Amino acid sequence: MDMLLHDILWGVGAALAGGIIFALIGLISGTDETATIAPLTLLVILLGFPPVAVFSWFIAAAVSKHMTHAIPTALMGVPGDTMAVPMLKDASILRRLGVPHIALRKMISGAILAAFVALPISVGFATLLAPFAEHVKSWAPIIFTAAAVIIAYTSGGKWASVAVLIPFAFFITGLNKMAIAGLGKGVFISIFLGIAIGPLFSDIVTILSPISRSHLQRKDRREFWLAPELKTWSGYFPNPMKVLNRDQKLYTVLAAAISSLTFTFSPVGMTVMVGEIISSKVKSLYNRLTTSLAAMNGVTESTYIAETIIPLMAFGLPLSPMALGPAAPLFNAPPVYTTTPVVNNLHTLLAPWQFFVYGFIGILVAFLVSYPFAMNYARTASVWVLEKVSQEAIISMFGGLIVVLAYYEAGIIGIAISITVAIFGGILNRYFGIHTGVQFMTYYASGWLMLTLFGIK
Repeated sequence: MDMLLHDILWGVGAALAGGIIFALIGLISGTDETATIAPLTLLVILLGFPPVAVFSWFIAAAVSKHMTHAIPTALMGVPGDTMAVPMLKDASILRRLGVPHIALRKMISGAILAAFVALPISVGFATLLAPFAEHVKSWAPIIFTAAAVIIAYTSGGKWASVAVLIPFAFFITGLNKMAIAGLGKGVFISIFLGIAIGPLFSDIVTILSPISRSHLQRKDRREFWLAPELKTWSGYFPNPMKVLNRDQKLYTVLAAAISSLTFTFSPVGMTVMVGEIISSKVKSLYNRLTTSLAAMNGVTESTYIAETIIPLMAFGLPLSPMALGPAAPLFNAPPVYTTTPVVNNLHTLLAPWQFFVYGFIGILVAFLVSYPFAMNYARTASVWVLEKVSQEAIISMFGGLIVVLAYYEAGIIGIAISITVAIFGGILNRYFGIHTGVQFMTYYASGWLMLTLFGIK
């Protein structure tokens, strides 16, 4: 009983920290999930948080961020992060119609409804897949390689992504060999972080070059016109079920349920597909836009929850786009969590009921923290971010965190490897459409590829 109480307190405390931190980070446009959630989750793991706390932290962080990322998307017309991009068009139309506050409320309410729907479905589906775990683990290297090819071809880079698989595997293996030569051991954290911050780092390198600077340089400051706060409820805590109408609740629940089962699909792709399906079903412009936004933001939550829980609970291997990005530290964070040579991560450290209970704690805490904050103070928070928060300062903060974590693993060599991977991977991402999911999967497959094709151990 004392141990259970100890775990619950850790779970609630970690969820509270994750919920508050990422409710604030979500307000800042362009804060990519992989470059923000993954490094901080890795830090939490390396600091020695117990498994239940790590899981609650991650779920609360993801759910909170995908509620407050709706604020810059709906009110300012700039995507809060990568997952908000598909919703930008519909949100912009409602903003021009003079009802951005309605768009925001629908998005936030759809998000929390979908999160509560996705959790039991994800845990249940993972339980059904768990008996096949040993077969999947024995074929893991081949599965990683096949998945790398599939993800590469379905990415924006298409055949360019496929063509880069073996050169990128060579590149990663070469850097790891250099680390072994210099340190007597290989590195994981430094390479992982380099891939994660690649998109951000490529922007920094682009700006430093006089030749490429014009791609990102702006001549005038952007202007934002924010609608006044319009509160249509009493008290501090509105009821999300009253914000959505009957059809919106139905579409959001259906979208969350279906997207929770498609855990190997791209979260962005699923969000786009749901928006297109709803747009073809709902006729009225206003209802179509608000229903689409509620369901699409719901899918950003359901895909993140399902694509984390299902491969983690069923197999312990990163076999989804989410597991290769923001959730990657839950699978692989040496020396604490590993997938090779044996699986030793939350898959082996948590029981199925713990995934449900501590996932529920994470969602509930995020709901209590982020939902009323976003509903009551969206405009005030947006003004504060625009006036007081420098995006460059946020990038620098996460850059500093990367340096600390890479140095922790491998000293100056770790930092050098992270920067090298970030430059190369960031350029591949920005200019060739070879996104971080392709790079992460290639990294996981690189050992088997090099051994099988070239005999390099």
